Amino acid sequence: MSVMSGQFARNIVRTVTMPTKEQVQRILKKADAVCFDVDSTVCEDEAIDELASFCGVGPQVAEWTKKAMGGGISFRDALTQRLNIMQPTIGEVKDLIASCPPRLSPNIKELVDVLKAKNKKVFLVSGGFRCIISPVAEELGIPKENIYANKLIFNEDGSYAGFDTDEPTSQAGGKAVVVQHIKDLYGLKTVVFVGDGVTDLEACPPADAFIGYGGNVVREKVKNSAAWFVTDFKQLIDVLSDGARN
Repeated sequence: MSVMSGQFARNIVRTVTMPTKEQVQRILKKADAVCFDVDSTVCEDEAIDELASFCGVGPQVAEWTKKAMGGGISFRDALTQRLNIMQPTIGEVKDLIASCPPRLSPNIKELVDVLKAKNKKVFLVSGGFRCIISPVAEELGIPKENIYANKLIFNEDGSYAGFDTDEPTSQAGGKAVVVQHIKDLYGLKTVVFVGDGVTDLEACPPADAFIGYGGNVVREKVKNSAAWFVTDFKQLIDVLSDGARN
């Protein structure tokens, strides 16, 4: 689903108030929806790095991914540079999807099941690619319309032509735009965002709380900025189930 960023960005009001860990846990329990980043959060790896390795340019692209996730460069610039290095064909993308099934992070499927059982909507909001994320959503039982991600564009011969720059997730601040859109579209009052990167931090606000995830990679800026930083999704399950608060 394409969302025009300018249409919603003006509705986003940022504040500097940060909730405490306990407040984040309470917000999670009452949330109408939870949005998850995908790469290094829902899944163990970075799909764009996997695609780069598949295209034979893994190390060059991984360095740009590190810069983007650490906040050292704008996400749009990093995405453009990585794709220009890769020049992935539609055949390579299809081969990657066929040969590399999603590697889900431990306890994420159980967490999504708990959220759905509590009638909370679940969304995947990613700077990755919709075509690669779709199998992840299918495995987790998340509707495809709940995916907000980037779209690759190919020429008629299957060669790489670019990416859809109208997708808000293709630029810095885009995840915040998506969260506001989701709130407006579904009339949701309380939304939580879970992720490992700086672009995920940017989603709060308008997300009502942010949970940092470090089960696959720990990004110091995220760890230091998140009121609640977890390394296992079981910590969220425990809180949602009135168990131990970690």
